[in-house]
Amino acid sequence: MVKKIQKKGGSARASAANGTGASPLAGAIKDSAQQIWLAGLGAFSKAQEEGGKAFETLVKEGMSIQRKTQTAAEERISEATSRVSSMANEIQSKAAGQWDKLESLFEERVAKALGKLGVPSARDVEALMERIDALNQQVLKLGGVGVSAGKPARKAAAKSAPAKAAPRKAPAKRAPARKAVAKKGSAT
Repeated sequence: MVKKIQKKGGSARASAANGTGASPLAGAIKDSAQQIWLAGLGAFSKAQEEGGKAFETLVKEGMSIQRKTQTAAEERISEATSRVSSMANEIQSKAAGQWDKLESLFEERVAKALGKLGVPSARDVEALMERIDALNQQVLKLGGVGVSAGKPARKAAAKSAPAKAAPRKAPAKRAPARKAVAKKGSAT
């Protein structure tokens, strides 16, 4: 641009501006600097006019990208949540199965240990209660004590049997029961 100005007659302007006719190059530089300054002002003015529009466009694009990012993040979070919940359910079901196995194993071992110590099980106590009831019925038939005596004895035995945790001796052999049966046979 400086060269164009020089061709158009920049030297005449420069000598008129200086008044002395100093150098045509200095006038050309001055004119060129002024044109650069004016071009800068024009660019600044245009940037101000279009800057607001560009800013709004950038804001809109930013919002669009933010929405896309949030949607993608929410999808990833929901996928991760479903994976974690399914894994938790699997682990919970496996743990429940293992817990049931452990519980049954514990119950078996405790029952075995109690059996070795001579502590009767609930089934043993129930069988004894039934046998006592049967024997009471036989005693009643033979003319013994009333039925009401058998039922309180059963309740008292049921209450006292679980309370005792001390080991018992093995039940005595049923020799007295055989004698009672023998007496029964000889009485008739």
